[in-house]
Order: sequence, then C-alpha cells, then structure tokens
Amino acid sequence: MMLRAFALSLTLLTGLLSGFAQATVLQRPISLDTGNGELFGSLLLPKSDTPVPVVLIISGSGPTDRDGNNPEGGRNDSLKRLAWVLAKHNIASVRYDKRGVAASLAATPDERNLSVEAYVADAVAWSHKLSADPRLGPLILLGHSEGALIASLAAPQANAAAVISVAGSARPIDQVLRQQLSARLPPPLMLRSNELLDSLKAGRPDANVPAQLQVIFRPSVQPYLISLFRQDPAQAFAALKMPALIIQGSHDIQVSVDDARQLKAAKPDAELALIEGMNHVMRIVPNDVKRQLASYKDPNLPLAAELSGHILTFIGTLAAR
Repeated sequence: MMLRAFALSLTLLTGLLSGFAQATVLQRPISLDTGNGELFGSLLLPKSDTPVPVVLIISGSGPTDRDGNNPEGGRNDSLKRLAWVLAKHNIASVRYDKRGVAASLAATPDERNLSVEAYVADAVAWSHKLSADPRLGPLILLGHSEGALIASLAAPQANAAAVISVAGSARPIDQVLRQQLSARLPPPLMLRSNELLDSLKAGRPDANVPAQLQVIFRPSVQPYLISLFRQDPAQAFAALKMPALIIQGSHDIQVSVDDARQLKAAKPDAELALIEGMNHVMRIVPNDVKRQLASYKDPNLPLAAELSGHILTFIGTLAAR
C-alpha cells in the first residue's frame, strides 16, 4: 500500500514538474522586417535569469514551413518538436517560415524571385536580430536538409557560435536529384531530366518541360534551381571556422550516410553523429518505403532519442571550447 501511494505521489510530482517546465517557456510569435518583405516565425524562450543559447532553425527545401511541414509531403511537426525539446533543456529557438512560404508568402509571392542568396540573407538578418536580444546567448544555426546548406552559407556573416547540419547533403543538389530521379523515371524521361539538369546547372532556363516533370522543373522554379545548383555544400561546410555537428540517419531515403561522411571529410574537426534507424524526418522508422512515407505524415511519432542527445551535448560543450 505504501509503495502504491509512493508511486502515485511520484506520478503526481512528475506531472506537476512537467507542467511547470512547460509554463516557464515563453512561446510567442516573432517577425523580421527584412526591408524586402516581412518574415514570420515562432520563438520559444525558457525562463532564465541569465542569457540562454539560441538555435535558429532553418527548414528544408520547397514549401516546408517553420514546423517542418510541407503541403506536398504532409504534416510531421519535426522542427516544432525539436524546438520544444530544446526549450525543455533551457535552450531558446526561433524557427521561421521562409520567404514565399506559409505566413511569409507575401514576402516573395512569385517563386520566380526566390534564390539561395535571398534565403541566406534572411538567415543572416534573423541572426543579427537574435544576437541583439539581451535574453539570448550564443547563436547556433541548425539547418535541416537544404536548410543545412543555408546555415553553412549564412554562419560566417551571422557570427554564429556553431552550426548543426541535420540530414544535409555534401553534394551539389543537381547530383542528388540525378540519383533520386534515376531510380524513379523511365529512360526517356530520365534522358530529358538530365538535359534539364545540365541546362540549369549551366545557368540556362529551359521552358520545354514534360508534364511528368513539371513538379520538379516547372519554369517558375527554374531561377531558384539555377541559384541552388551553383552551390557546393561540402565546400561551404569546409569554409566554416566555428564548431560544427553533422547528424545523419541511416534510414534516410533522401540523403545518404556517404553525404555525412563527405561533410566530415571536408571539415575534419566537425563532430559526426550517425543515428541507426533514423530517417529524413528524424524518426526511427524501418527501411521500408511505405512506412517511411507514412512517417512524413505522422506528427505523433517521437523524434529519435539520440538526435536530441547529440544536439544537447554539442551545445552544452560550446562554452568549454
């Protein structure tokens, strides 16, 4: 009976502490006037008497929003869940909708005007805003997927204390697309796809896009792809002078473990964390296509436990470097 009462008391105490932890995190909207449109995001700020580290979370490719959700791929809340993990461990974060996406759509409503350079400038501007906030301490840029490239390019101008690459490619993205499409397209379409990739890599738009390839190569997105294909992620990562962490899952069907190893080779002093079973949306999922795709639409799946462990340890050691 006493054991049962103790267990009940412990359960109630745990619930109270959990509620208290959540109550001590300030959650509010935050915006940034870039001078070229307003961007909107979410701030999570733990209550603290001293400045806390802050992570600027940069989402992946296409219309992926601040929470890691994509209207084409589904809702998984990967970045939102990550932000709350950080907050519960006394680390602030800002995640934001990129220009042209979700609440920031009005900043660049026509995707013809999007570019990697604009995304980098926005990340730098967010960084400067956060660095000027006395409640915030060291700034860490965390980029997921294509966001890892943006983080690498922005970090030197942002005076970031560190960079975290989660599922970031080491290869130029045209090479990644060639590999992905070669496994999915019949030979005639693959031939045309390669021609389009060659043209865009050379900086030349090509309006002759078959209907089956419009979702990837539609003329309105080609200016962005041209700016993206100019970038070399491994080269950008190698140029970083601050500490860096590379996180990659073994069951990621979009970015390979080899990419993570190439990033490590480009910057040998970076930390490399390979997480067995983790996929692109940071969940532990069997290497089965049907279950992989289902995880992109399941916000209730927990994040891989090792993911937060590696990030928290890395940020915790920054002060000692």
